[in-house]
Amino acid sequence: MLLDNRINAFIQLGDFLKQFSRDKISKHENIPHNELFFDVFEMLINRAQESNGWFTKDNVLFSIESWAKALTKENFEKWLGSYQFDTSKEKTIAVIMAGNIPLVGFHDFLSVLISGHKVKAKLSSNDKKFLPLIAKYLEYVQPEFKGKIVFTEEKLENFDAVIATGSDNTARYFDYYFGKHPHIIRKNRNTVAVLSGDESHETLERMTDDVFRYFGLGCRSISKIFIPKGFDLDRIFKAAFKHKDILQYDRYANNYDYNKAVYLMSLFDIRENGFLMLKEDASYASPISSLFYEYYEDLEEIQTRIANDSDKIQCVTSDIQELNAIPLGETQNPQLWDYADGVDTLQFLLTFY
Repeated sequence: MLLDNRINAFIQLGDFLKQFSRDKISKHENIPHNELFFDVFEMLINRAQESNGWFTKDNVLFSIESWAKALTKENFEKWLGSYQFDTSKEKTIAVIMAGNIPLVGFHDFLSVLISGHKVKAKLSSNDKKFLPLIAKYLEYVQPEFKGKIVFTEEKLENFDAVIATGSDNTARYFDYYFGKHPHIIRKNRNTVAVLSGDESHETLERMTDDVFRYFGLGCRSISKIFIPKGFDLDRIFKAAFKHKDILQYDRYANNYDYNKAVYLMSLFDIRENGFLMLKEDASYASPISSLFYEYYEDLEEIQTRIANDSDKIQCVTSDIQELNAIPLGETQNPQLWDYADGVDTLQFLLTFY
């Protein structure tokens, strides 16, 4: 199959996904195969939380919106322009997907198919509805995809390379079982924000969007902030107030109550506002409903710290120019060329032979 045909199929997928947004779900004219897929896709969105309590309609639609915006001709040209494609070396790529946020495995799925390979995907039980339907849509748009997409619940066999995403614990098992194959194995990572103290209230509000999006379950969700000495923590609480209704979700509320009890029984010094706890902690991975913070006096020391701990950090967000970081409020909007763990997935897929 020609690269242009693969790209066009995903662009049409993007047009299909544009019908589903947080503002409105609206059936558009001239979208191929809408009569087969629109109602079913809308049903999956409405019922997602029944299968996974973390998959609220708002979070599912946010993820769909993000991919709809990404799958454009302009973005594909920017993403793919520097790569050399050779479709004569088609291989089968096993992809083991996480399920912490909706469609978290889509970029690997996309990368395998765009590179000209076959994908054999093992879905997480927490997110196993959307991608098979998306795959079926792609097969209708571009019939040459038929036979190149397989989903399995069985033991993975007969593959040439592996992309696996999981926790630090599962990564050890992945390495044991798949280490002899060409592979990308991802572990836990977290996102940190570095504040100057000069941020406006509106900027801090945007930052808290990236704290609470997906309930903090994503690797691009902010779990730790570095703040200058003397920073008023009440500014974080005021900025976070817009998210106060998050406590209406039982799973989040249960985590809040549990983690608060653990902190109090352990005599940890925390500050909280009824739905978010701030804890001074050198770690990067804060529990759900918590945000770790750490004071700093020297920005260069923070830069060195972040560089030394790069294997624990997914991305850095800040409006401090010297850091050359993702702007505050933008971590949950990755582009096609933003690779998890900083590993160029597409380059791996095109050169692992």
